[in-house]
Amino acid sequence: MTTALEPALSVRQVLALERVLAGEPEVVAGAGQLDRPVRWVHVAEAADVGVMLSGGEMVLTTGVLLAGDRGAQAEYIRSLHRAEAAAVVLGLGRAFPTPPEVMRRAAERCGLPMVVLHRPFPFAELTEEVQSRLVRRKFAAVSLSEAVRTALTGLITTGAPLQRILDEIAGHSACPVVVTNLAHRVLATAGERSAVDDVLRDWERIARQAGGTEGDGWVRAELGGRGERWGRIVLCGYRGDTATGRLLADRAAEALVLHRMLGGSAHSWEAQSVQSLLTDLVSGAVPARQLLPRARAAGLPVNRRMFVPLVVRGVEAARLNRVLRLLGLPGLVAELADGVTAVLLSLARDQDAEALATHFAHRLRTEPGAGRAEPGGGRSEAGAAVVAAADARTGWDDVPAGLREARHVADAVTESPTGLDLPPVVRLRDVHLRGLVRLLRDDPHVQSFAERELDGLLCGADAEAELLPVLRTYLATGRNKSRTAQLHHVSRPALYRRLEAIEARLGADLDDFEQAASVHIALLAHDAQHMRHPQQTRRAAEVTPWNATHPQT
Repeated sequence: MTTALEPALSVRQVLALERVLAGEPEVVAGAGQLDRPVRWVHVAEAADVGVMLSGGEMVLTTGVLLAGDRGAQAEYIRSLHRAEAAAVVLGLGRAFPTPPEVMRRAAERCGLPMVVLHRPFPFAELTEEVQSRLVRRKFAAVSLSEAVRTALTGLITTGAPLQRILDEIAGHSACPVVVTNLAHRVLATAGERSAVDDVLRDWERIARQAGGTEGDGWVRAELGGRGERWGRIVLCGYRGDTATGRLLADRAAEALVLHRMLGGSAHSWEAQSVQSLLTDLVSGAVPARQLLPRARAAGLPVNRRMFVPLVVRGVEAARLNRVLRLLGLPGLVAELADGVTAVLLSLARDQDAEALATHFAHRLRTEPGAGRAEPGGGRSEAGAAVVAAADARTGWDDVPAGLREARHVADAVTESPTGLDLPPVVRLRDVHLRGLVRLLRDDPHVQSFAERELDGLLCGADAEAELLPVLRTYLATGRNKSRTAQLHHVSRPALYRRLEAIEARLGADLDDFEQAASVHIALLAHDAQHMRHPQQTRRAAEVTPWNATHPQT
C-alpha cells in the first residue's frame, strides 16, 4: 500500500503544461533552478510586488509599469528574489517586444528563473490550471494526513504492539522505516525485509546522514515531548516528494509518542528488538548471515570479533545489562523464556574469553538479588544464578549453534541433582552424560532407544505414575535401596517388590552395571524429551548421580 501524493508542481512542470506551451515559453535566466516548487501563481503589475509575496509564488506580469525604467526593472527582479519567489513569467508585447536585457541579467545573477512568453497568452488560463492542481493537491494532503492519523490512532487505542504500528507506517510510505534512540542505535524497523537489511547493512553512514540534513529520500522526525527528545523515526529512501514524506514522518512521530505515553517506552522497544534478534538466532529460522545487519545496527561490534554465547537462569535481564556496563563488556541481552536469558558477548580476538566469562559470572553473583552461590561455584538451595556457556565463536555463522548449546547446558544444570560442585560458568563438559543426552534428545535414534528400553514402564499409566519415579530415584541414588525407600516413604520390603516389578516389566537386571547404565541413559533421554519441570526433579534432587560412591544396600 502506498498513499504518496504526486510530487509538488515545479517551475519545470508548470512550463510543460499544455496551456502554457501554447504561449511558446522560453527560459532566459535561471535555467538551473527550474525544479523549484510552485506554491501559488500570482498575477501582478505593481512595481513593488515583492512586498505582497510570502515565498514560492510564480509571478505573471506584462511589465507595463517597468517599461523605460532600467533601474526599476533591476529592482523588480531583486525584490522577487528577496521574497523567495519561485519564478517570474513575462508576457512579451507592447511593453517589452523582446526579453529585457536588464531584467535577464539581474535574474541570472539572483538565480531566479525568468521565462518569457512569445505568443499572447491569457494569464487567467494559467492561474486557473495551476491553482486547481495545487488546491487538489492540498486537499489530498489533508485527506492523507487524516487517513494516516486515524489508522495509527486506531491501532494504538486497540493496544496494537509497536511492530504493527510501524508496519502501517511502512505501508503508507512504501520504504523502510527505522526507529532509533539518540545514539542512533536501532530500536525497531519495518518494511520489506530485504530493503530493511540493505539499510541496516550500511546503517553507520545512514545514521550520520539521518542526523543531519535531509535529502535523497531520507526523511526524519524527532520523537519526544515536554522539551525532551528520546529518539527519531527515519523514512529511508522515500520516493515521493519531500512534503509528503515530511507529513508521513510527522504523523508517525505523533503516533509513536502517543504509544509511549500509553505504556510503551524507548527502553522496552530496544529490549523487544534485541529479543527478536536473539530469538531468531537461537531458533535458526532466519540464516545467521541475514541477521548480521540487525546485530550491527543494535550496537553489537561484529567486525573482527569473537562471540561468547551465554545463557543465564535466575537473573533478570536488567541486572545482566547492568553488570555488562559495569565491566565494560559489549553484548546483547534478551529474555528467551521465563527465567531464561541469553547473553551474547562480543570480544576482541586477543581477549581471554573464558576468563572474562568467569569474571562476569563472579560479578553477577555479587549483585544484590542474584541468589547465593555455594562454595566452589555450585548452586545453592535458594536458587543461585546458573551461567551456562558455549566456547567462543570466531565466525558469526556459528553463533546460533553456540547459543543453542549454552541453552542445553543451562537446562541440563537446572534438571541435575543438587549437591554438584559446578564451576562459575558451566559448559558442556561439566554436565557430562546428562548434557550429552540433552543435546541428542531430538535424534530419532535416541528417541527410539529410550522408548525401547523403557517400553514396559511407558505402556501403562499406573506403571508410569508409580514405578517410573521409583526407578528414577533408585538410579539417581547410585542404586541405594535404603535411600530410595526413605525418599519414597516406603518400607524396604515394599521397595523390593516395586524393584522386582520394574525389572520384570523392563526385562532387565538392575544389579548388572551395563544394563543399569543402559536403562539410566534411556531414562535421561526420556526426561529430556519431555522437558520435565525442574521441580519434578527435586524428589530425586537431594541425591548424587547413579554411579556415585553410594553403597548398594
